[in-house]
Amino acid sequence: MIHDPNLLEGLSARPTECFSGSTFRATRAGLHPLAPSTNGGRWAPAGGPVVLYTSLEREGALAEITYHWSRFIPRPSKPAKLHRLTVTAGKTLRLIRTTLEDLSVPTEGYDGSAYDRTQAIGAAAAFLGCDGILVPSARWHCDNLILFTDNHGHDPGNSLDVIETETIDWLAWASDKGLLPP
Repeated sequence: MIHDPNLLEGLSARPTECFSGSTFRATRAGLHPLAPSTNGGRWAPAGGPVVLYTSLEREGALAEITYHWSRFIPRPSKPAKLHRLTVTAGKTLRLIRTTLEDLSVPTEGYDGSAYDRTQAIGAAAAFLGCDGILVPSARWHCDNLILFTDNHGHDPGNSLDVIETETIDWLAWASDKGLLPP
């Protein structure tokens, strides 16, 4: 993949930080909670870096799975699994909303599915050797931690463990929060 030199320069000028704390990940039953995505998404193009999407808040992870599952016809009716993870990532890039604007990510429509620019940013951050990025959630008022699992796994000081798992009736949760489209 060829990266935009201006984007690489802009990202490499930003400081990285160590993240150490809990995150949350919602999955379907039967999917290993640490299984990364290889199909692309908001922060990684298909065929790009392998990523693990997590949220810093329980509700953020549930809002993410609600968004995706509510688009299926028919909607999945089985419960989701919500996993609490503990993560240490030594080289994390924090991208707040104003930083994203500076990187040409429009705030208008950020919650939509136009991923070209965010995918370029994620791929560039992975190329620069970041373990992950902390970014605003498009689905909830919290931040998400996106781990680039290939980079994260190369640093012996990094860790990623499942602490607990609970079964969630995602439809009831989403209905209670007013997140289900008609």
